[in-house]
Amino acid sequence: MNSDANFTPDELFWRTRIFDSLSYPSVVISPDKKIVGANKKFYDTYKLSSEELLEKKCFHTFLYKDTPCNSEDCPISVVLKNKEVHSYTIKHQYKWEERVFSPIFDDDGEVAFVISSIRDITRTKSLENQLIGVKEFISRVIYSSASAIVAADRQGNIELMNSVAKELFGDYNGGEGKIKHTAQLYPPGKAKEIMRMLRDEKIGGKGKLIIPRTTIVNARGEEIEVEMSAAIIYDDTGEESATMAIYNDLKDRIKVEKELKFTQKQLAQSEKMASLGQLAAGVAHEINNPLTGVLFYASLLLERKDLDEGAKEDLRYIVEDANRCKNIVKSLLVYSRSADSKKNIVQINEIVKQSLKLVRDQKKFRNIKIIRYLADGMMLINADTNKLNQVIINLVINAADAMKGSGKITLNTYKDNLHKLVFLEITDTGEGIPRENLSKIFDPFFTTKDVGKSTGLGLSIVYGIIEEHGAQISVKKTGAKGTTFIIEFPMYVPQDERPALCSPPGGK
Repeated sequence: MNSDANFTPDELFWRTRIFDSLSYPSVVISPDKKIVGANKKFYDTYKLSSEELLEKKCFHTFLYKDTPCNSEDCPISVVLKNKEVHSYTIKHQYKWEERVFSPIFDDDGEVAFVISSIRDITRTKSLENQLIGVKEFISRVIYSSASAIVAADRQGNIELMNSVAKELFGDYNGGEGKIKHTAQLYPPGKAKEIMRMLRDEKIGGKGKLIIPRTTIVNARGEEIEVEMSAAIIYDDTGEESATMAIYNDLKDRIKVEKELKFTQKQLAQSEKMASLGQLAAGVAHEINNPLTGVLFYASLLLERKDLDEGAKEDLRYIVEDANRCKNIVKSLLVYSRSADSKKNIVQINEIVKQSLKLVRDQKKFRNIKIIRYLADGMMLINADTNKLNQVIINLVINAADAMKGSGKITLNTYKDNLHKLVFLEITDTGEGIPRENLSKIFDPFFTTKDVGKSTGLGLSIVYGIIEEHGAQISVKKTGAKGTTFIIEFPMYVPQDERPALCSPPGGK
């Protein structure tokens, strides 16, 4: 492997800057498991000095251990042996971390060093635990739901009927019009048919029967569609001693199933978003390192004096395309919420004005008129200006695309002092959003544009940023005359203007 002596001061400077620019805390570990380097993010995150870290064994300061790892389990040993990336997760105190160990090869293809990066996945783990908790709660609701249970002796006299069965059929014990015999539970002849099927071993097995849909009769003579499972209870000698049946009113079952399907759809969407967020952050991390190398070496070549102009032009194209990839990586990090957020108290109107100044594609907006109706007065919100610029620019560009380069875009701000809300509406005069696409427009990777024209991340990133601000975005209206997106922000109210929760005696 080349030593530092083989590089110019400028090259060493850039190599150091590249290492420090990595978005995750990272260290370089030698094959003898000593830490030989760390980036600025690592020092800032773990509050360590170079004296406390460098030339120390990795298991002391990096893996939270007092003794060396088992040689078979040690991630350094695994990377040295397999010459492949190795990763695992660890919980330290209250944080979950993902450790990624990547080999750095020398000129002979041997692993000279191992670079390890740390990604905080506490938020992802928290979301996973929340999803598991919701699933367990739904399971408890489903399985603790009581069904109607009826048991009768050999003569068909009802011996047991739980409260749900009493509600379904009517009481069974005394009084005129009360159900006393199983024959009363069914239309005429149905009880004998059920007993015949129960005794037929070819139908569900001996003494067992499941009927997905059948009809019962309650004490008031009303017929009810139910799902029924029945069984014969045998004594120790194998003789029939009783029968029992479990009933579920299909009317309620269908209603519960519809609600459950809706809940499951929401959970599936949450799981998908969590998985895609984790995937996006991982992909961005893996792409960032080689991409930085491409930019670095292309920039170095551009500085050479002996290259002809044609080669330099090709290199400029490489740098331009690499920077475009870098912007996509940034978008993935925004989507996965990995990028840092810097919020300040800002005026919504100023963000709108600043965003419109940043719309650079004048060709796209040549035949588009942009109108602003910005309400007077202060409309303060707690926001990350850069991210909201991204939201507004994205929505304005989408509006321009929807109008195919010709029409009118209107931005409107106003506030609701009673509910402490600030609103931003963006309206276009395009063809509108098809009804079948309305539920999918904020899904990641969903796009109606031609292949290669869009990543499908735009509105998904917008949705994530808005949600991160505690705000809401939705389609207020859409149709043949255009579409209006509305964003609802919580208004910032200074502490001294907020109403007291309660007043002391005397109003003081």
